Amino acid sequence: MRERPGRLVLIGHPVLHSLSPAFQNAALQRAGIPLVYEAMDIAPDELGSAVDRLRAARAAGNVTVPYKQAFAERCDRLTPMATRVGAVNTFWVEQGALVGDNTDVDGFSAALQRAFGAGAEWPRVTLVGAGGAAAAVAAAAERWPGTRVTVWARTSARAARLAARFAGVRLAASLDEALEETSLVVNATPSGLRDDDALPVDIGLLPAHASVYDLVYRRDETPWVRAARAAGHPAADGLTMLLEQGALAFERWLGVPPDREAMWSAMRG
Repeated sequence: MRERPGRLVLIGHPVLHSLSPAFQNAALQRAGIPLVYEAMDIAPDELGSAVDRLRAARAAGNVTVPYKQAFAERCDRLTPMATRVGAVNTFWVEQGALVGDNTDVDGFSAALQRAFGAGAEWPRVTLVGAGGAAAAVAAAAERWPGTRVTVWARTSARAARLAARFAGVRLAASLDEALEETSLVVNATPSGLRDDDALPVDIGLLPAHASVYDLVYRRDETPWVRAARAAGHPAADGLTMLLEQGALAFERWLGVPPDREAMWSAMRG
């Protein structure tokens, strides 16, 4: 089993709103592991020095926005999945080397099963956004037989770069084109964190049969998820993915699976 971390942390900016400490600490307590998972809000100009301190402390943990790609550049080694995605959300120190991994990919696939059922299939996926979270979704979808992904983002150059990296991803010229005959629409933008944010996709544009998954999460669900469900669309927000990627990270750090139900209960408050 991997050497126990010196500390467990979540780094991001902002980060104090995160539910990760609540459910990770519940899992640690249930497992009888004497560690505390803490959130660290790191200013952009402090990221490099913070990474050095974490390496020296043999820390392990998670990385959230806006540092998933920048953190990857500062790791000593990346797992194949982190290399594929180009972003790190999970890390640990192994024989003095900072190792970056990405559990968002498998976490996203598991979250869809938790939210919509194990038998659900997604022949056409519309991906809104083109950052690190979108890359994780694209990496997950490329392993689903028969799935095609269409990406659209407000910054078309970023969407084009994402499409070029993944063979199964096609760039859409417009949001309307991206939504044609889609079976699943995924929001991979930050829109929805606040009540006054615009919806990432107008509900009236969704095909009648489309499901909705919002990578953004809130305890009371995001406005987009609530609106989609009210209009008859199966919908879920990123709480399920937060749990699944966090559970996978827990096992990477400590070598044992966490109690997911304890995590879920703590997350739901």
